[in-house]
Amino acid sequence: MSAPDYPFLKGHGTENDFVLLPDHDGALHGDVDPERVRALCDRRAGIGGDGILRVIRTAAIEAGNGQDAEWFMDYWNSDGSLSEMCGNGIRVFGRHLALEGLVDPTQPVPVATRDGVKALTFAGGAADGEITVDMGAPRVLEDTKVGVSVDGDDRSWPAVHVDMGNPHAVAFIDDLTEAGPLLVAPTHDPAVYPHGVNVEFVVRRGARHVAMRVHERGSGETRSCGTGACAVMVAAALADDAPRDTDYRVDLPGGTLTIRWTHDDRILMSGPAVIVANGTTRL
Repeated sequence: MSAPDYPFLKGHGTENDFVLLPDHDGALHGDVDPERVRALCDRRAGIGGDGILRVIRTAAIEAGNGQDAEWFMDYWNSDGSLSEMCGNGIRVFGRHLALEGLVDPTQPVPVATRDGVKALTFAGGAADGEITVDMGAPRVLEDTKVGVSVDGDDRSWPAVHVDMGNPHAVAFIDDLTEAGPLLVAPTHDPAVYPHGVNVEFVVRRGARHVAMRVHERGSGETRSCGTGACAVMVAAALADDAPRDTDYRVDLPGGTLTIRWTHDDRILMSGPAVIVANGTTRL
């Protein structure tokens, strides 16, 4: 007998796309497990996405214990692995909550994650406006020397290690084509990144303006990465000795994000989030 249908939504933030599973009280048929995640994210046999966002109340999931927010973003990479945080995903998550009337967009909306509570602010207090996420304080491991290289290339580039709740290695290069097709994860030091790392390749476009490509741990090259864009901004601002509260424009293949590093050491990321479809599935 086939499994009963259950609801899903599809959304994206700067073309970093996700399958959302509304499971408010943790009663979704069966378990969200790696096999199901891979099936849902399959772009030919499934719905397709860079990851899964399960929309669940914090009280209904063990990972939410002790976090002061009603909603928890249970994020899974497309390969079935769990991730601490997703900057584009949390905006899509917030868009769904606001459109469904589950939160008040005129007020800051806290969302619990495996990297703690993040606050979302909706532009103009509207459910359909741009969303800004307080991503918290970055952590730069300046004493750790890291480098990255890509498959089939004997060159390597020094990288800046920035932790945005998940690990990033940011490498500045002369041309984004140097990163190649990014079909496999760039090579990195397993002693520094025993659980893998998100790798960003970055070029400068102008003052306070950079462009990037990213290979996301567990998902491959994606059209955008919110935490990656924040890590890139931090690395660029440090290199530029930029004053705090300066906006950086970060161009990604799927769109543009605006990032600010505040005087009180918070990273604010602003960008769009869109829900494009909803339906039911039995995967």
